[in-house]
Amino acid sequence: MFSGIIEEVGIVATIRRLRGGADLTIRSRLRGLALGDSIAVSGACMTVTHRRGGTFTVHVSQESLRRSTLGKLRVGSRVNLERSLRLADRLSGHLVFGHVDGIGAVKAIKPEGDSALYRFSIPAGFGRYLVEKGSVAVDGISLTVFRCTSRSFTVAVIPHTAAATTLGARRPGDAVNLESDMLARYVERAIALRLRD
Repeated sequence: MFSGIIEEVGIVATIRRLRGGADLTIRSRLRGLALGDSIAVSGACMTVTHRRGGTFTVHVSQESLRRSTLGKLRVGSRVNLERSLRLADRLSGHLVFGHVDGIGAVKAIKPEGDSALYRFSIPAGFGRYLVEKGSVAVDGISLTVFRCTSRSFTVAVIPHTAAATTLGARRPGDAVNLESDMLARYVERAIALRLRD
């Protein structure tokens, strides 16, 4: 489990395509990573399978390659990194599971003072999990949603977030990983089961 507060932007060092997925090796300054640790790579929860010097490797399954933007990465691509939470950690963002619900895209970026308004298009059905001033994870970044529709949503990105994550380099048309607030999914499921009884 994660909080959506990005610790570092890593760089893809190598990609090894395999029959059952791919191994991604990422350059990172994060300390304390061990084999078996969970790490969010642009919002997708991965397991550290190798650690050497300033790099670590994760194995990406075919399912994750299909359901996220990880299959579109190239050597040199920048990725958001966050280590999993410990029970004693502050929850500065929101509960992020690292389970990518779908791929969206940057629709528009509009400067507003020192910040910028980012509008994202969303896959079919994703909009029902968005609420005004609710939470969403975009490439693993915890953000607050507004102007929600069935096809898009908007977030305000402050200068710190733009500089400390991959969002600052995003342009209209770029694909992003999306994860809805898991609480909305549980509420939907509970109501559906109640109505069926």
